[in-house]
Amino acid sequence: MPTYSLKVNGTTHQVEADADTPILWVLRDQLDLVGTKFGCGIAQCGACTIHLNGEAVRSCILTISQVTDQEITTIEGLSEKGDHPVQVAWKELDVPQCGYCQAGQIMTASALLDRNQNPSEAEIKQAMHGNLCRCATYNRIVKAVQKAANS
Repeated sequence: MPTYSLKVNGTTHQVEADADTPILWVLRDQLDLVGTKFGCGIAQCGACTIHLNGEAVRSCILTISQVTDQEITTIEGLSEKGDHPVQVAWKELDVPQCGYCQAGQIMTASALLDRNQNPSEAEIKQAMHGNLCRCATYNRIVKAVQKAANS
């Protein structure tokens, strides 16, 4: 089995995996970073969203061979103390209900705010469109992104 070098949350790891192993499973099963969730396995729900070189991507369809030697950030690496502005807004507005999709939602929202510090409501909805929430907290999600943008 090949060995790959991964830079995850600022730390370099050497992991063994088949070339076609989704990075989601490497993160969860080998690096014990379980904040990134499995949702659909076909990049349609957004529960598995991580940052790859600062961009929000779906980890369930990216293989380890595609992400070697790139910057990966998971929800655990977004901030040391859970005090990223998006995380703070999420808490203050009590966004999650069941919480399953929230790591992916937060990762998508933080990537949006990294590239657009003052998005319109339409831009927020467009960016968040691919992240599904079975509890339908969409209005609170939009408000939290707006609050984070203004903090």
